[in-house]
Amino acid sequence: MGDEGKLYVPTELVSVYREKVVPVASMLTPNQFEAELLTGSRIVSEQDGREACKTLHAAGPSKVVITSINIDGNLLLVGSHKKDKGQSPEQFKIVIPKVPAYFTGTGDLMTALLLGWSNKFPDSLDRAAEIAVSSLQALLQRTVNDYETAGFDPQTSSLEIRLVQSQDDIRNPQVEFKAERYN
Repeated sequence: MGDEGKLYVPTELVSVYREKVVPVASMLTPNQFEAELLTGSRIVSEQDGREACKTLHAAGPSKVVITSINIDGNLLLVGSHKKDKGQSPEQFKIVIPKVPAYFTGTGDLMTALLLGWSNKFPDSLDRAAEIAVSSLQALLQRTVNDYETAGFDPQTSSLEIRLVQSQDDIRNPQVEFKAERYN
């Protein structure tokens, strides 16, 4: 739908996503901006992210992953899996290091990785997220390294992610980023 305060779709589609798409989704992977639009609430803290996940669960999806929440310069993923109706969701966070560059396609890739790994680990959304984040971070670092090797400053414009060159990181990533469960 959008990112960093900017919509990629016409404004009138936000209500369509909220009222028609969210209720039939099994997994939702909004970024911070999208989660704020879907819930009608600002996210300025970890607790706000956790509450946004609960609000989105109430609308339908059993799995919610807010893929990037920027709080005081720190980047977090907040995930939530409501395995059974009437039970509190299992929630977790992953602290994600910021890579000093701007990339196109990372949100779509993160969603694809989360969906793929959550199919392999259907009862462990936190494990799926660990693998997805680790895979994406390796790919982003490879992208930056490739641009720097070519003599290009990766901070000057949007970078095309090195998807083909990162196949091994996608298929069999080193899991370097661990989920921390909330109590």
